Amino acid sequence: MAGVRLPMFPLGAVLFPGASMPLHVFEPRYRTLMHDCLEGDRRFGVVLIERGSEVGGGDQRAMVGTRGVIVKSVELPDGRWLLQVKGECVIAVEEWLPDDPYPVAMVSERDPGPVRPNDAATGAPDHADVLEAATGRVRRARALLAEHGGGPPLPPDLALDGDGDAEAATWELCAAAPVSAYDAQRLLIAEGVAARASLLAQLMDDLELDLHRMGTAE
Repeated sequence: MAGVRLPMFPLGAVLFPGASMPLHVFEPRYRTLMHDCLEGDRRFGVVLIERGSEVGGGDQRAMVGTRGVIVKSVELPDGRWLLQVKGECVIAVEEWLPDDPYPVAMVSERDPGPVRPNDAATGAPDHADVLEAATGRVRRARALLAEHGGGPPLPPDLALDGDGDAEAATWELCAAAPVSAYDAQRLLIAEGVAARASLLAQLMDDLELDLHRMGTAE
């Protein structure tokens, strides 16, 4: 797919496809970005700042991010914006264009990777199995964090199945998982449902081990 020009908003956080993110926009160049988006198709790219600051430029930006769409917007009297943005799809940055007046890049939609059922001939994983394993680990990690005062556990009746869509289900799990921005970026670039779910399960196992060590040390 040929690249398309897209306004970009580098952040210190990762937006997953299907997830919602609140944004407080106060820097003048990004106020201009929001005006332009709301006058157009309301879409822009979100990429992680790997090094540097969200304010003032001079940052090092990830080359894989998420295209988001503004679903709610409120402009405050002083010109700041309060927004709700929903992730649509993973995008790859092909080229950064000059920041004039805000970041812009040529991007393409990234192939979501293989989504196929178990194949005994190839040994491909059963997505139902890897999703079930990842779901259990996310729930357990959230419960352990809650015991340590780190936020609420997931409601037991909360379905994390993407309405039967394996690709959507893994993104729901990623959004629900307690991960750092660095690990969230690793999940974003993982290719395919099985790879993403397996990485997520491993991250939750590592977190659980760390929490148990903390409990033992207390």
